[in-house]
This record gives sequence, structure tokens and C-alpha cells, in this order.
Amino acid sequence: MSKKLFNEFSEVSFKEWKQKIQADLKGADYNDTLIWKTNEGIDIKPIYHADEFTSLPNVSNSKATQWQICETIFVSDVKKSNHQAKEYLNKGVQSIKFIVPSENISIVSLLYGIDLDETQLFFELQFISSDYVKQLSERTSKEKTIILIDIIGNLAKSGNWFTNLQEDHTQFEVIVNTTSTINIDLSLYQNAGATMVQQLAYTLAHTNEYLNHLKNKESILVIFNVSVGTNYFFEIAKLRALRILWKTLASEYGITSDCHIFASPTKRNKTLYDYNTNLLRTTTECMSAILGGADTINNLAYDALYHKTNEFGNRISRNQLLVLKHESYFDKVNNPANGTYYIESLTQQLAKKALELFKDIEKNGGFLKQLKDGIIQRKIKESADKEQAQFNNGEEVLLGTNKHPNPNDKMKNELELYPFVKTNIRKTLVEPIIEKRLAETLEQNRLKTE
Repeated sequence: MSKKLFNEFSEVSFKEWKQKIQADLKGADYNDTLIWKTNEGIDIKPIYHADEFTSLPNVSNSKATQWQICETIFVSDVKKSNHQAKEYLNKGVQSIKFIVPSENISIVSLLYGIDLDETQLFFELQFISSDYVKQLSERTSKEKTIILIDIIGNLAKSGNWFTNLQEDHTQFEVIVNTTSTINIDLSLYQNAGATMVQQLAYTLAHTNEYLNHLKNKESILVIFNVSVGTNYFFEIAKLRALRILWKTLASEYGITSDCHIFASPTKRNKTLYDYNTNLLRTTTECMSAILGGADTINNLAYDALYHKTNEFGNRISRNQLLVLKHESYFDKVNNPANGTYYIESLTQQLAKKALELFKDIEKNGGFLKQLKDGIIQRKIKESADKEQAQFNNGEEVLLGTNKHPNPNDKMKNELELYPFVKTNIRKTLVEPIIEKRLAETLEQNRLKTE
């Protein structure tokens, strides 16, 4: 189309727009009135304009039309898990994530009757065993199977290695040589209260620890497990910034492959009371994940905090994604966020700030050293405490919990699962990074008074 639209209108510069805004403010200060300051250290302006970009932003390589719906199954009973997987696949799910707790799980029985050439399978192992991974690789399609095991992530979350440092790294190297993949779980940082800049920087430093030690890096595929919150445009930008940062790091090692982003809604903002609002939160979070370019999206059931896995909760969470994919046109346009000045600006700022923090971490010994010294844990706790204070005084709002709560809502008899931080005193090598929801203390107080 050679003829430009709206040629009859003269261009309006950013300076002219700002002058008009300031005139309409009738003497009120522009910065104090309209600039929104975020925990990421980014100031949000009321207007974004092409004048702010010295060149056009790069076009994203990710394809929003190709995102897949995933369902997670914790494998406690092999036959039931196999039946569940086939049932989910018949109901529109395109990929399955199995959480495998031990080596005693029979791979043959678990995968019986599943089309391994067509179905994307993820295996999250809660143990480390190169022999088990080799068995998986022999019985599944390499192109359609991804092993999720993150030894540094396990250290950060539990405070200990699976076995010990040397054994974990030996096993891990064999696993990477077998699968040509590494998995980075940055959902831990989000669910523990880290800012987006911290999430991205820690992920980059976390990944760099692996790339520093692994051989044959050029053929490696990196899978990022991401938790997505309800800060809609920021979360879109976060995923886009993650891809930019990965390409920056990958280029230093001669890696040309793109990353695979596996996204799920965060637990941090989910609530017990007025739990149906969790449906609204997970819907917008999944929308952010799609628009941000996630490859695979696994929704969180609205009642996952307090109910055991159940058919109704799973069906609703699955249908949310089916509606987005098949009825809301979220699989029709590739990279719809490209060229939007606001999101492009957020993406660049998040990437820049995260890269600066990453360089600081590397300058001061790297991720593992700072984890062992407790610096990473302290920084996340500081961010989490700040956000918690904002929630406690009403600046951070969770509708139905700290804003417009329903006093008649009763939950004490609904709890099938313990929805709060569990304390398990044990000896650890490093201080674990603890996931905690914003509403926990408030909810515990409400439960006591029911």
C-alpha cells in the first residue's frame, strides 16, 4: 500500500503534545501530577511518541500465533496420570508437563497411548538422574520432549543441591549432552517478590553460570520458566526484554538458537477470599504472556491455592486458554506489541536496567557467589518487603482482599491444601529463596476470626 493513511493531517511532535498537556493542567506540575513511579525504577509518562526513538525498534522473531496450551500433571499414580494426559489432549490441550517426583515412575506406562511425534512433552524432574533422562530420550521424540531440571534453581529454592555440588554438576553435564537443553526457573524470583529488573538480571546471571561451564554450547536450547503477574503492559515488556537479553548473552557464546519461554500465572497475587477474582488475574496474565511472545502457556486454576487438583478447576483454567486461542483471536497476529511506543519503551528500559544489574553481579563474583553470600536473597527480600508494605497500606490493591472485601466470605472449611508458607527447619548450604503471597498474613488473620 503506497499511499500513507492520514496524509491530510500534519504531524504533531512530542514537544507539542507535552505543551498541550501542561496547558491543560492549569498550573499543576507535570512531573508530580502525571509521572507514575514504579518499583522497577522506571518513570511512566502520560504520553509516548516516535520522537523518543533514534531508530525503529527491531522486529521480534517470536510468533504469537504459535503459542501452545499446556496442562501440568503431578505424577503420583502412573495410570491415572496417563489417563489424565490423554483426556486433556482430547479436550484441546497441545502439550503436557509431567512433574516426576522419583525414578520409580515407569516411563512406558506414563506415555502409553500418547502420540509422541505430535505432542510436546515437558518433564520436570524433582531429582537428578542422567540414567533416567537417557531412558526418557530413548523412548520419546527429541524434537518434542523437553527435560526441565535446574540444579542452581533447586539450590536457590531449597538451599541445597540435589546431592552435592560435584555430583549435581557431573550428572547435569551428562543430561545437557543428552538433551541439548538447559532450563532456567525464574518463576521463583517473581513469586518471592523480586522486581522485574531483578528477575531478568538474576535470570541472565543464573544462565551465565551454566554457559560458563558447559561445552558444545552452540547447539543448546534454553527454556525459561516464567511467572507472569497482572501488571499487564510491564509483563508483556518483561518477556520481550527476556528475549533481547538472551540474544545478547547468547551472542557472547556463539549461540544462535532462540530461547523457549514457558509461562504460567504468578502465585504471588492469588487469594483465598473472593477467589473468583483469581480468574480475572490469570486471564490478563495469560494475555500478557501471549502478547509478550511466550511459546507455551500453562494456566493456574483459580482454586489451586487451597483445593487439590480437581476436574472443575482444571476445566475452567483450560477453557480460559481455549477461549483466548480460538475465540479471542489471540492466535491470529504475530507480535502485536511491535511498534507500540509505550511497550517498546518499557522493553528497552527493562532490558537496559537488567543488563546493568547483571554486569554488576558478574563484576562481584557471579550469581552463585552472591547466592552463597546471601546477597541475592537479601535484595529479593528488600523488594518483597517494599511491595508487602504497599499492599498493607492499600497502595498495592488485590480486589476482594485488601480492597472491598466481602466480610461474609468464609474459607476455613474449604481448605484442602495448606495455602501459606510452610516452615521446615533444616540445615542448608545457602539461605533458600522463599515464595510468599502478598495476602498471606491478612488471610491468616481472617481465618482466625471466622
